[in-house]
Amino acid sequence: MHFILDHAIETFRDAICARLFSKPYLVYKLQRYLAAHNLDLVVKTGLGVRTDEDKSRIPDVVVCTQSLLEQAAARPGAGILDFDERPLLVVEVVSENRRADYAIKRGEYELANVPEYCIVDPKSGKEKIRLLAFIDGEESYTQTDFLPGEEIISVVFPDLVLLVDEILNPPFVEELVKAEQAQLQELQQQAIIERQRTQQLEQEAIIERQRTQEERQRTQEERQRADRLSARLRELGVDPDTVV
Repeated sequence: MHFILDHAIETFRDAICARLFSKPYLVYKLQRYLAAHNLDLVVKTGLGVRTDEDKSRIPDVVVCTQSLLEQAAARPGAGILDFDERPLLVVEVVSENRRADYAIKRGEYELANVPEYCIVDPKSGKEKIRLLAFIDGEESYTQTDFLPGEEIISVVFPDLVLLVDEILNPPFVEELVKAEQAQLQELQQQAIIERQRTQQLEQEAIIERQRTQEERQRTQEERQRADRLSARLRELGVDPDTVV
């Protein structure tokens, strides 16, 4: 009895931990991907997806267009994407009700024509990422499982680089953001130093041009003075070329 209870508590704890850490990390990675590729898409949590006339789901993560999000937000009530407002990707982190994520929701998202459904399963001994997607115009999902040590290949976002290990055991997003900020500050400092160096070089170039102009002007003045002296000597009947 104690073993069963402990196992249930462990399973529930794993599910809660996965939702607490995998979800923010997925949002972080997807947002960076969309920004890097300049895509007019948004990553949201808490956004509903209608799967039947009187039924909807709230996936852990949803990727949709900005316009669809605005349409859903403009309607009264909770934000829910309607049947004709399909998201590109939905992600579910497996909860204690595994059948709901693997079977029931799969059927619902498939019938709702959601292009890609991602299942994140952190359960000990069964860790994997399952992707279900419509491929080459097929009417049903094609299923692909990615195991620890592998890289996830998305159908909707083929250039997206996600590692199974990072999704199942993600780093703290706060630490990633801090690292990004530190790198940004370092780059900004380098840019300031480079600008200062450029300004210094420009100032040195200006000084060098001024020095060159001054030397050219002195040379010209010396030549004019020599010409005047030669002319004066000729007036006096002296050949300036014979003067030593």
